[in-house]
Amino acid sequence: MAKEFKRYLVTSALPYANGPVHIGHLAGVYIPSDIYTRYLRLKGYDVISVCGSDEHGVPITIKARKEGVTPQQIVDRYHNLIKKSFEGLGMSFDIYSRTSSATHAATASEFFRKLYDEGKFIEKTSMQYYDEEAHTFLADRYITGECPHCHAEGAYGDQCEKCGTSLSPTDLINPKSAISGSKPVMRETKHWYLPLDKHEAWLRQWILEDHKEWRNNVYGQCKSWLDMGLQPRAVSRDLDWGIPVPVEGAEGKVLYVWFDAPIGYISNTKELLPDSWETWWKDPETRLVHFIGKDNIVFHCIVFPAMLKAEGSYILPDNVPSNEFLNLEGDKISTSRNWAVWLHEYLRDFPGKQDVLRYVLTANAPETKDNDFTWKDFQARNNNELVAVYGNFVNRALVLTDKYYGGVVPEQGELTDYDRQLTQKYYDGVVPACGELTEYDRQTLDEFKDVKAKVEELLDAFKFRDAQKEAMNLARIGNKYIADSEPWKVVKTDPERVKTVIYISLQLTANLAIAFEPFLPFSSEKLRKMLNMESFEWNRLGRTDLLQAGHRLAKPELLFEKIEDDVIEAQVQKLLDTKKANEEANYKAKPVRENIAFEDFQKLDIRVGTVLECTKVPKADKLLCFKIADGLENRTIVSGISKFYKPEELVGKQVCFIANLAPRKLKGIESQGMILSALNYDESLSVITVDREVKPGSEVC
Repeated sequence: MAKEFKRYLVTSALPYANGPVHIGHLAGVYIPSDIYTRYLRLKGYDVISVCGSDEHGVPITIKARKEGVTPQQIVDRYHNLIKKSFEGLGMSFDIYSRTSSATHAATASEFFRKLYDEGKFIEKTSMQYYDEEAHTFLADRYITGECPHCHAEGAYGDQCEKCGTSLSPTDLINPKSAISGSKPVMRETKHWYLPLDKHEAWLRQWILEDHKEWRNNVYGQCKSWLDMGLQPRAVSRDLDWGIPVPVEGAEGKVLYVWFDAPIGYISNTKELLPDSWETWWKDPETRLVHFIGKDNIVFHCIVFPAMLKAEGSYILPDNVPSNEFLNLEGDKISTSRNWAVWLHEYLRDFPGKQDVLRYVLTANAPETKDNDFTWKDFQARNNNELVAVYGNFVNRALVLTDKYYGGVVPEQGELTDYDRQLTQKYYDGVVPACGELTEYDRQTLDEFKDVKAKVEELLDAFKFRDAQKEAMNLARIGNKYIADSEPWKVVKTDPERVKTVIYISLQLTANLAIAFEPFLPFSSEKLRKMLNMESFEWNRLGRTDLLQAGHRLAKPELLFEKIEDDVIEAQVQKLLDTKKANEEANYKAKPVRENIAFEDFQKLDIRVGTVLECTKVPKADKLLCFKIADGLENRTIVSGISKFYKPEELVGKQVCFIANLAPRKLKGIESQGMILSALNYDESLSVITVDREVKPGSEVC
């Protein structure tokens, strides 16, 4: 039997403050976290949701150095952007703080010092690269060189970005400092380590035996690490940005960001609840749930629990629902390549459509495997599901109530789902009374009365994609019911029957406002306003008496709106432009061919000629036929560039060509030379011309 808890502490992985938040972050961590938190609150549980910006570490210092600003300026910029973006999406964190706060610095320092004083760390000296020009030890990311695997230049000391291989700085060929460009030297340095190997036995029991219910990706990755054997892990490093190690003689050393960041959950809670934070972190009747991406599984399931266990007074996480990765248009999301859909840009480009993004990312949630986001799927799910199913049903129910009953709920009789839909159109916005139920009405009601149990079961198991799908099924039931009942026809012959149809439809609509509250908070609020209800309690989900007969509804409006092709095409084009810019930025010229003798070069006779005529070669898609004025007798040259130029674009241009190339026949035409072109990075061609007119036949020298 599942353990009962008095309270729930929900944490969301701290976004790193060196860039904005993108849809991969949202699908993997933040939307699932928000759904779960909203669900717990609706059920009346005592719950707090904690998050904040992770603001230390080497990538931030690298970005600051590139931009010529301070690390603090970098984290201030992105902390504010991330926080504002989360607010725009409706993330319901109880606190969103930051690891550069004074509270966090004090909390992390105290945490380290307690473990240090109790002898929970080991000290080790090691050889590390040192920049003699910059007078500083170099973090892995500050060392670049040739990758020993793919031999790409510019590989980092921790990873090659081109082939993805994990590296150590000493693996690099011809390493150099990313700060000064000089060749680094090895120097001895001392650091403190958390001996994870000493925690391996209890971690193995706690994870592999006590938490077999964890997701397969979480359980499997932890098992893999445990089976390989845990090793001590450094908790400090040589850096000038971060929380100073609170030990005498540790000048120039800061807490390693992996040690520092998860303590942010604790410090943020302390900032939120300075007098009662310990209840949330130290009382075993608190359920601690971490929402993370799969790249943080080991830190949250092995390393951070080992830290908490070593400290001795903290609870451990009860579940760590980690998602896989979300790709974008078939390609891995990459911040460095700008291959992403950024949240702040989405909110700007799609005002009022926060719930569309929440819905699509939940429907495509990478809960068990990597998934893909495409703009076409985004459009289809909005138009075919939110608009055509959910929105259509709600609109029918409310508009028909308004039309037939003045927006007042008709009196209740025995109901069917179809009855609830038609209230607005036929009853002037007033809930009509329900008449006797047909067998079809009863079947429809039976279909949705168990929705509460189904949605709860799925949400409790962190199956948010399936839970949202179950909520959408309510709308599908309603659409079918109202379409089958045809109240717009029946009203002419049996108006009492229509009251029942509208009544049932309205009850189903009210249920939708409850069921979608964790998933689509903006739409649910809008729907409640149209129903003229401030709130619905979660425990009433599945009831058929949510709206009483005679209750007056507000004027209906569209819950969702269609997204047109041109809007989507603009987003696709933005990505295509990004891909092209990346290709251009990453272009590297091909190596120069072997040297030739000057005398060999002199054998080439390169001339300038004026294009007199240019036509397509019949039955040859790639070929153009040129008549060139060469200063002598004119000549014909055939060139395979029709893909890049229309014939008329080249007439009159002065082009460079090889004049003494042996003639050869192409499609029966004797070609007397070769027109010279430049091959661009994107495989396009540009004909080589002269910048001012010269006499045809002029030599190129």
